[in-house]
Amino acid sequence: MLSALTQLLIYQLAGEVIARGLALPVPGPVLGMLFLFVALMLRGGPERELQTTSQNLLQHLSLLFVPAGTGIMVHLHRVADEWLPLVLSLLISTLATLVVTALVMKLCQRTPAATGEAQ
Repeated sequence: MLSALTQLLIYQLAGEVIARGLALPVPGPVLGMLFLFVALMLRGGPERELQTTSQNLLQHLSLLFVPAGTGIMVHLHRVADEWLPLVLSLLISTLATLVVTALVMKLCQRTPAATGEAQ
C-alpha cells in the first residue's frame, strides 16, 4: 500500500512541478492524473496493489470533503454576502456540463466505431 501511495503522490508531484514550472493554466493534480493514465496505458493497466489502494482511497473519498465543508461553515458570512454569483455560476456550469455531455454522447452514437459498423 505504501508503494502505491508513493506512486500516486509522485505522479501528482510531477504534475505540480510541470504545471507551475511552465505556468500552465491546468492544475498540477490533473496533469499528474494524465501522466498516471498514460503510464498505466503503456503498462497495460494497474498492478494489484495500486488497484487495491485506489479502491480504498475511493471508499473514503467523502472524508476529503470535510475540510471544504468546514471552510464553508467558517466563511458562511461570505457565502451569504455573495450568494447570487455563487448560485449563477453553479447553474451555468451545470447547464454547460449537461449540454457538452449531451453533444459528446450524440457524437459518439453517430460514429461508426461506436456502433460496431465497418467503415
